[in-house]
Amino acid sequence: MGLTIVQGDITTLEVDAIVNAANHLLKPGGGVCGAIHRAAGPQLEVACQEVGGCPVGSARITLGFNLKAKFIIHAVGPFWHHGQHGEESLLASAYREALTLCDQQDIKSIAFPLISTGTYGYPMAKACEVAVKEIRAWTEHHALPETVTVVAYDSDALDALEKAKEGTDT
Repeated sequence: MGLTIVQGDITTLEVDAIVNAANHLLKPGGGVCGAIHRAAGPQLEVACQEVGGCPVGSARITLGFNLKAKFIIHAVGPFWHHGQHGEESLLASAYREALTLCDQQDIKSIAFPLISTGTYGYPMAKACEVAVKEIRAWTEHHALPETVTVVAYDSDALDALEKAKEGTDT
């Protein structure tokens, strides 16, 4: 299983599931969360209300509605507070919980955004290291998902992801 890194729009990918960098209320927000809600359509907000909230470090699943992806996994990462409030373990947990849902729902392909790096302020390089480390650790010991893509929203994020990936290859 390889980890693929791409730059682009996560809402357009043809995968079984995409991950939404969600807020704990699972409400439409800004950044990738807002883009996913807009692309999926108004049924997503209704589904999220039915699910209820989601604690930081956890994940929940809904249908993908108008997306190419069958499912949306809503993973809630932490706000960055200078690394003083367990942010790394919470972010790692959000990735693991999303991957656990893949295993439980027979999801073979998934695409992640960089959780917590937008308005939540998590430093890009640190977030990329956590993402790559957790995805690699999971896929070494589990059959699903078979393919994992991490989607960078701009060239700076792409560069940070590639550096993190190279750093874990050694």
